[in-house]
Amino acid sequence: MPLNSYKTKFHEFLNSETINGQIFESVALLKNVKRIFFLGNGGSNAICSHMMEDFAKIARFPTFAFSDAALITCFANDYGYENAMAEWLKIHFQKGDLLIAISSSGNSANINNSVDYVNSINGDVITLSGFEKNNKLNGKGKINFWLDSKSFGIVECYHHTILHIILDEFHANK
Repeated sequence: MPLNSYKTKFHEFLNSETINGQIFESVALLKNVKRIFFLGNGGSNAICSHMMEDFAKIARFPTFAFSDAALITCFANDYGYENAMAEWLKIHFQKGDLLIAISSSGNSANINNSVDYVNSINGDVITLSGFEKNNKLNGKGKINFWLDSKSFGIVECYHHTILHIILDEFHANK
């Protein structure tokens, strides 16, 4: 029954000492961040748009997401989809900024190329992935949330939950 899968995984995730520690590491990292960039595809991109709005409204961060259709198609056409987000970051990402990269599978080339770029300039990155622990994204960030589930629904919902918890903890301790 899908409901039981959600209950089991969410209980497991919310009680994970690893994830709880990473949440508080993320809150500490935010104290030195100037701007936040969110990147994801599909459902993860929808999470990015939502969290961009909430981090701006609640925590008062300048925030950005690669979610404008004209921008996506322009950069994908000119640089290839796998490089579009990284090329956008080359224009905008600066020292003191944070990249939050979300990929359910952790294997999206455009997300991984963007993280590789930010890492090449010593930028700060938080990654959120799921499915296989040895996916290409897991381990590339300063903080790496990996969720042991192969369900898009569970992984996407919990990525959203993690980001809301980080925001709420940051705002509560500001």
